[in-house]
Amino acid sequence: MGKKVNLSNSFKKVLSYKEYWIMLLPCIVFFIVFSYLPMAGIYYAFTRYDFAKGLFNSPFTGLKNFEFLFSGGKDSIIWLLTRNTVLYNLSFILIGTSFQVIVAIIIFELPGKIFKKALQSCMFLPHFISFVIVGLFVYNFCSYDVGVLNSIIKEFGGDPVNIYTTPEVWKYILNFVNVWKGLGYGTVVYLATLVGIDKAMFEAADLDGASVLQRIWHITLPSIRPTIVILLLFSLGSIVRGQFDMFYQLIGKNGLLYNTADIIDTYVYRSLTVNFDLGLGTAAGLYQSTVGFVTVLLVNKIVKTIEPDYSLF
Repeated sequence: MGKKVNLSNSFKKVLSYKEYWIMLLPCIVFFIVFSYLPMAGIYYAFTRYDFAKGLFNSPFTGLKNFEFLFSGGKDSIIWLLTRNTVLYNLSFILIGTSFQVIVAIIIFELPGKIFKKALQSCMFLPHFISFVIVGLFVYNFCSYDVGVLNSIIKEFGGDPVNIYTTPEVWKYILNFVNVWKGLGYGTVVYLATLVGIDKAMFEAADLDGASVLQRIWHITLPSIRPTIVILLLFSLGSIVRGQFDMFYQLIGKNGLLYNTADIIDTYVYRSLTVNFDLGLGTAAGLYQSTVGFVTVLLVNKIVKTIEPDYSLF
């Protein structure tokens, strides 16, 4: 027979850690209120929501909302949204991480503490700027009538370019804005890892006559590899969750750019606030959460197979 569990002793053991449970209570309440209770709203995805009838009295439509999203195969709405969301996130992760690692190593190798601190502070400032302000920056630079770019073009006798009707350029603009805004914060994370590297290894490399590039390749990069892998793993877990604030503030409701710059998050927002179709918006959100959950499991499984020490669970 299996070992019997003494509930009385187990309860006493839990009570013996009551201080820790009290400290954990706000976190538990937070997740119950903001994560578990709202899950009842999943039912919206299977209804044609009627504001007069409420959630549970609205007509039940089954999978009709999902059929609408997936209708058309490769020309379907959900394929377009998924493609844009995943490709933008992949470019953000790869380009952003590359710049952050390179800049962190450059700053780490630079002499002069005062200069390095000043440089870090200047790079960190964009992180605190709201995307509302960033959107104004981009508009003032790219505007057809009064934009800085077109003013320079007209000054040299050229024809102005209407960037807000040219979808192709926005993949570059969005990547640039993402790198510019996140470079400082990401660089600080990698710098914190670099500072923890044993200085004896650098001293030994100098004694052996290693160049700066050899020192970076054989000591610096291997030392920050675990941090890079863990951060990439976290990023890949949310690869179907786009940066709504950036896309909405920069693109807004410009339908001419939807084919290139519309993501799942902005589509859900429009479904709920513009089209007032709660069922369709919830269906898209449920699809996004499900794919994100599966992605986390798959990525963790792959990492656990290759590098067990770097897996999340």
